[in-house]
Amino acid sequence: NKQNAIDYIEAGDIGAAVGFKDIKTGDTMSDEKNPIVLESMDFPDPVIGIAVEPKTKADVDKLGMALGKLAEEDPTFTVRTDEASGQTIISGMGELHLDIIVDRLKREFKVEVSQGEPQVEYKEALTKTAAHREVYKKQSGGRGKFGDIVFEMGPADDDFEGTGLQFVDEIKGGRIPKEFIGPVEKGFQAAMKNGPLAGYEMDRMKVVLKDGSFHPVDSDALSFELAAKLGYKAAGKAAGAVVMEPIMKLEVLTPEENMGDIVGDLNRRRGVVTNMDDRAGSKVIKGEVPLAEMFGYVTSLRTLSSGRATSTMEFSHYAETPSNISEEVIKKAKGLTA
Repeated sequence: NKQNAIDYIEAGDIGAAVGFKDIKTGDTMSDEKNPIVLESMDFPDPVIGIAVEPKTKADVDKLGMALGKLAEEDPTFTVRTDEASGQTIISGMGELHLDIIVDRLKREFKVEVSQGEPQVEYKEALTKTAAHREVYKKQSGGRGKFGDIVFEMGPADDDFEGTGLQFVDEIKGGRIPKEFIGPVEKGFQAAMKNGPLAGYEMDRMKVVLKDGSFHPVDSDALSFELAAKLGYKAAGKAAGAVVMEPIMKLEVLTPEENMGDIVGDLNRRRGVVTNMDDRAGSKVIKGEVPLAEMFGYVTSLRTLSSGRATSTMEFSHYAETPSNISEEVIKKAKGLTA
């Protein structure tokens, strides 16, 4: 456990450098005379979040700084403030990931926190294309507000790369002036942060602006931006909006005699077994399971196998939730009891 100062490191070496201020995970370091930029890694979005708050008032500022430092060095860890409750929400790639973050807050930053129940990071998506007309009109003495748009909203094209809004402007003959097209796009982009069903973020969608009209006096950029936001909410149901949940890849290593119980337990958790194998005298079960069903799984697995089975889990993809689960998620998000 001692440090050795060296002049250079070569391929395959692992070294530690001190004194850097403005670098973060994914940056390339190179010789100033021969600058190169290596392709940075793509990191998945977090899939689970918990609310945290400092145990003492004195730790409020320390917690903010500590979480900022941790988020800077770990791109799969994010921090945000919930607008409705004002709580600080930390999100990561699994229960263990967040447990380690909370442990590091205590050990490295000397900040004790109270944590809430883990919350799954659901998303929303559209399944079909729907046409809609939205007219935003407000008259309140003096100059009013007016914005009228006709659009189609649906899933993004397969060849549309990345995430976000695929916006297509098909306005002809100045039916909507050019200076109002940008605000319409901005309105849809902002609206995607709040899905039409339960307020969960929508990753991808396509909007084709077909037609519309404006008023020479009452129309302004804000009117068209608001028309887009209201139109998004109104057209969401017709465009087949669904709630998407994170699906985890699971691998369990177990003695053969516990295999039946473990597979049965996975089925009860809405899991799908994709493969069974042998490894060093034990059975390997591979499957895909919704994250929402996996809280406390390590404890259950210990009980089922008398402590002899082990498991590893990583994020796989997002998939549509079954309708009964979707209804519960929507009710919970809207503050109704499921």
